[in-house]
Amino acid sequence: MGPDNRTIVLDRRAGLTAFALLGTVQVTLIAAITVITVALPAVQRDLRLDDAGMVLVTSAYGLAFGGLLLLGGRLADSRGRRRMFVTGVVVFGLASAAAGLAPWAGTLLVARFAQGVGAALTAPAAMALVAVVFPDPHRRGRAMAIWGVLSSAGATAGTVLSGVVITWVPWRWVFLVPVAVSAVAASVAARLFPADHPPVRGRIDWLGAVLTTAGLAMLIYGLQRSAWTAFGGVVLLIVFGSVERRSPAPLMPLSFLSGRVLPLIAVTACAGAMASGFYLLSLYLQEVRGLSTLQTSAAFLLPAPAVLASGSLAGWLIAPLAIRRVLATGLATAAVGLSLLSVLDAPYAGLVVFPLGAGLTFSAATVAVLRDVREDQAGLAGGLLNTAMEIGPPLGLAALVFLAGAHSHQPSSGYAFALRVAAAALLVTALFAASMRRHKMREGESE
Repeated sequence: MGPDNRTIVLDRRAGLTAFALLGTVQVTLIAAITVITVALPAVQRDLRLDDAGMVLVTSAYGLAFGGLLLLGGRLADSRGRRRMFVTGVVVFGLASAAAGLAPWAGTLLVARFAQGVGAALTAPAAMALVAVVFPDPHRRGRAMAIWGVLSSAGATAGTVLSGVVITWVPWRWVFLVPVAVSAVAASVAARLFPADHPPVRGRIDWLGAVLTTAGLAMLIYGLQRSAWTAFGGVVLLIVFGSVERRSPAPLMPLSFLSGRVLPLIAVTACAGAMASGFYLLSLYLQEVRGLSTLQTSAAFLLPAPAVLASGSLAGWLIAPLAIRRVLATGLATAAVGLSLLSVLDAPYAGLVVFPLGAGLTFSAATVAVLRDVREDQAGLAGGLLNTAMEIGPPLGLAALVFLAGAHSHQPSSGYAFALRVAAAALLVTALFAASMRRHKMREGESE
């Protein structure tokens, strides 16, 4: 009994260590999106960037990350999860170092784009490796529930880290953490994760990869900067869907979306609401209330405990309840939180309630998307889920910033109105989730 028990304990410890590493990498990948946001004025002064250059530097990481995720997921499934994970973190780490050392604006732009390429290779492989770390379905479900909140934790961490760094040291130091995390992950991956099975090496649908990458990149960029570019991205994605129907080896089989559409919509809606809500609140605190960068960053520490608690809470709730009920509860709670957040003079209750609901939503949606996924499609599922997460922020910002400006020239009134509209959208999505019949969404629990 003793040796067997010791083996089980060691396996569990190794599993927890591996999951901690994967989770840290995921948080870092998302933090890299926001980590430069607060530092942009300093970057502009140091590298003498004009407005066009600022737009490109701001967008480069997200464009590469969001555009290449589906291809990254397909490569993880066909070329090996550990192999693509290591390749991705090495590319991400080297690009982060290049960004921190960039002597010119062009170097920083290329480095940020390369960071996004590395992240797109890493994120789907990391999520697929969770299934390897936790082969038991029950433990895997709990792990995936926690995984669902890591993106929101990463976004908050990036904002806070950026504010702290800019207060005391040069902006280049914001890239130190990504370099360190990448170095550790690449060096220990071979010891923590089993070697890949002989890869399937199926044919890659390169036409589909080009179409989806260009379509998603144009959509993400266009939602922030150009309606015509966004429209072009939508057209390319429609063409991509048509090509996938005819392809013998599609990059994303359209049948894979069956039962996963609502959770993906929930992720997109909640990610958009979170990015937009925190963006508008940050503007209000600095421009209207006159808070400093450090004070504003400190305010965003308040959601951290709720975000972290929501993953464990979702893991406990999903077992006795149907996933759609937890998803609906999370969306409704997030809607209430946004309503509280719209009281901008006292947003603190919203900064706790909204992240709690968003975390429940992300966790339940993650479990729903990954439930019953075939082993050879785990990377695809990870890529699809991360893509939904990436599309949400530019979509939400484009819509809510426009609504805020159209409603009122007074920031307080416009921002509050936009947040209430976002709350209504989440509430409608919650009602759809609550009314969805079991056969419409993958659940696996009895009603």
